[in-house]
Amino acid sequence: MRIIRKPEKNISKEMIGLFFEDINYAADGGLYAEMIENRSFEAKEAVGVVHSFYTVDDPGYAWNPVCGAGENAPWMQYVSGSPLSEQNPHYLRFTARQAGQGFANKGYDGIALKRGMSYHVSFYARCVSYEGEDLTVRVSKDGRDYARADVKMIRPVPYIPFSDLTVEMTVDDPAVAERIGEIRKLRGPGRCREKDWIRYEALLTAREDICGAAFEIILNEAGVIEFDLISMIPDDAVAGIFRKDLFDVLKAVRPGFIRFPGGCIVEGVSLAYRYQWKNTVGDIKDRKVIPNLWAFAEDGDVADREKDPDGLEAQRRDAHYGQSFGLGFYEYFLLCELLGARPLPVLNIGTACQFRSTEIVDEDSPEFETFIRDALDLIEFANGSADTYWGKLRASMGHPEPFHMDLLAIGNEQWNTEYLAVNSRYERFANAIHQADPGIRLVGTAGPIFGVPVYDQLWDFYREKGAENPDFCYAVDEHYYMPPEWFYEHVDVYDTYPRSVGVFAGEYAAHTAAKENSMESALAEAAFMTGLERNADVVRLAAYAPLFQRIGHGQWKPDLIWFDDRRIYLTPNYEVQKLYGNNMGTHTLQMDGQEKALREKGIYVSLSETEDREIILKAVNRNKDAFALPLMDEDGRPVIAKALIRTLAADGEKAPGLPEPCCVEETEAVLDGGVVLPGESFTVVRF
Repeated sequence: MRIIRKPEKNISKEMIGLFFEDINYAADGGLYAEMIENRSFEAKEAVGVVHSFYTVDDPGYAWNPVCGAGENAPWMQYVSGSPLSEQNPHYLRFTARQAGQGFANKGYDGIALKRGMSYHVSFYARCVSYEGEDLTVRVSKDGRDYARADVKMIRPVPYIPFSDLTVEMTVDDPAVAERIGEIRKLRGPGRCREKDWIRYEALLTAREDICGAAFEIILNEAGVIEFDLISMIPDDAVAGIFRKDLFDVLKAVRPGFIRFPGGCIVEGVSLAYRYQWKNTVGDIKDRKVIPNLWAFAEDGDVADREKDPDGLEAQRRDAHYGQSFGLGFYEYFLLCELLGARPLPVLNIGTACQFRSTEIVDEDSPEFETFIRDALDLIEFANGSADTYWGKLRASMGHPEPFHMDLLAIGNEQWNTEYLAVNSRYERFANAIHQADPGIRLVGTAGPIFGVPVYDQLWDFYREKGAENPDFCYAVDEHYYMPPEWFYEHVDVYDTYPRSVGVFAGEYAAHTAAKENSMESALAEAAFMTGLERNADVVRLAAYAPLFQRIGHGQWKPDLIWFDDRRIYLTPNYEVQKLYGNNMGTHTLQMDGQEKALREKGIYVSLSETEDREIILKAVNRNKDAFALPLMDEDGRPVIAKALIRTLAADGEKAPGLPEPCCVEETEAVLDGGVVLPGESFTVVRF
C-alpha cells in the first residue's frame, strides 16, 4: 500500500458524534445522577400495546412504608390539592402512628453507595402536625445503616387569616414569631406563596460500600408530614447533574456533536406524550413528569417481562419507565458544552411516532404554528441574549452566555404518506428558521429505512431544493440497523453520492442474529466507517445508536455502553467509536483505488493526515488470520518511521447477558516497510 501525501477531502472536526435517546434507562436511572426513583410521586403504569394503550396513575410506585418496632403500620396517602407545583400535583401525606416509622425508596435496582462518598439529599416538606424536633434520613439494608443524618424540622405555624407572612404583624406568642422568622428565612425572597412547602437539605456520607440498599426517611415522633420532590445525588456528579463514570466515558470519545433527545421519544407514543422542550426547562419542580415512550415497548428482552400467574397479558417489567426531565434541554446543552460537542436538537414536525400512531397535526391549523414557534423559541433559549424572554430564562438557570447552537434537525424518521407531507413541513420550518437565523444548519430526515422508495423520494426533494439554495439542507439523516455483512458490502456506498447535500449517518449499528455487542458487529462498523471517512466531503456527521443500556432494563439492543448501579461495560462497538473520535485527521489522503483492491482481501482501510503532517491509517482485518500490510511511500520505498499502534481485539470469553469483552492494546514501534494486522481486528496506526 502506497502512502500518497496528497490531500483529498477535508474532515469536519465534528464528524464523529453521539446520539442520546432516553431508552434503556439512559436518562433517569442512567446519565442523570438522581438516585431516587419516582421522586415526585407522579409515576404512571403503561398498559396495553402502542396502538391500544392507556396509563394508570401509580404515585406510590418505588415507595414502601417502614414500620419500625410497633404493630400499627404508618399511613401513606398520595394526595393532591395544594401541591408544590401544579405541573406535578401528587405528593405524599405520611402519618407516623409512633416514633421510628417512615418510608423507603428502592432506587433503581437498589441504592448503591461508595465508601467515603458524600450524597446530597434534598426534599420539600410541610409539617401538618409534627412536634418532633427533627427526622432522620438514612440509607440502610437488613436493619443496618450505611449513611444517616438528622434534619431539623420547622414545625407548623398556626393559620393566620388574610396573611401570606410578607406583611408586618404583631404576634404575641414568641414561639410562633420564631417559627414565622424561620419560615421566612428558609423560603427566601419571593417564595412566600409556596403553600408552606419548605426545602430541606442533608449530606449523607457512606460508611461502607453497599448495593441493594434503600433510601429511608424516618420520623422521630408520631405525626403527619407531607413530602414532595425527594432527591439524592452523589457528590461527584459532574455539574451536580451527570453520573460521573458515564460522563467520563462519553468525554473519552471526544464527540464532535450530540444529537438529542431522540429518536422516537421526540414524537411520543401519542402527541399528548411527545417531547416538549419547554416543559423540560426552568425549575426542576415545575417540569411535568410523563411516561416514557419506551415504557410501551413490545420488543424488549424476555427477561424484561414479568409472567402473569393468571395467564393474562404479561406486565412489562419497565411499565413505570418515566421521564422526570431532570435531564432537560438546558442540561443537554450543558452536557454538550462540557464535552466540547455541538448541540444538535431534534424537532417534532407535528406528528406522533409514525410506527406507533396516526396522530398528525393539520399543517394548515393554528396548532401547527406552535411547533414552528417552539423551534424559534428554542433558538432564542440557546442563543438569545439575557434580555430576551427565553434567553433570560437560560440566564436564570445559571448560563447567561449563549450556547452557540447552530445545528437543528427537523423531524426524526418521518416519511411521506397520503396524510403527511414531510416535504412541505420541512420547507415551512426551514423558511421560518432561516428568516430568524440564517446561520442555523438544518438536518432533514430520509425516513427510517435506507434505500427504499420513500427514502429516494425525500432525497430527491432535498437535492432539488438544495440546487436552488445551498443552505436549504446541511445534511440528511439516514438510519441503518443492518446485518454485519451489509456494512461490509456498503463501505463504498457514498463514493458515488451527489455532493450537493450532505449526509448525516444519524443512527447505525450492525445487528447480528442475536443482536449482541460483539467483535463481529464492531469490525463491520469500523470497516463501514472507513468509507464514511473517505467520503468526508459528503458525510458530515455520524453517530452509533443507541448510546446506553442499563442492564436488566433494555428495550433495544445492541447498545454502545452498558452499565448497572456500580459498573460500566464498554463494548467493542464503543472502542471503535472512541478510536475514530480520537484519531481523525484534518483531511483524507488520496488512495487511487488501493482500498478497492484491499477489500478483495478482506482488508478495509482509510488514510488521513493531521495539521502536523502526521499520518493516520485505519485498517480492519476481517479475516481469521493475520495480514501483513506493506507500506510504501509515493516512490515505492518502504516506510520506515516511529509509530503509535492501537489494536482492538477480542479479550476472553463472553459472559451471559453482557457484551463480548475486548481490549485495545497500545504499542510504540518502528515501521519497517509494513504493519501486521492481527486476525479479526481493528488497528489504528499513527506515524
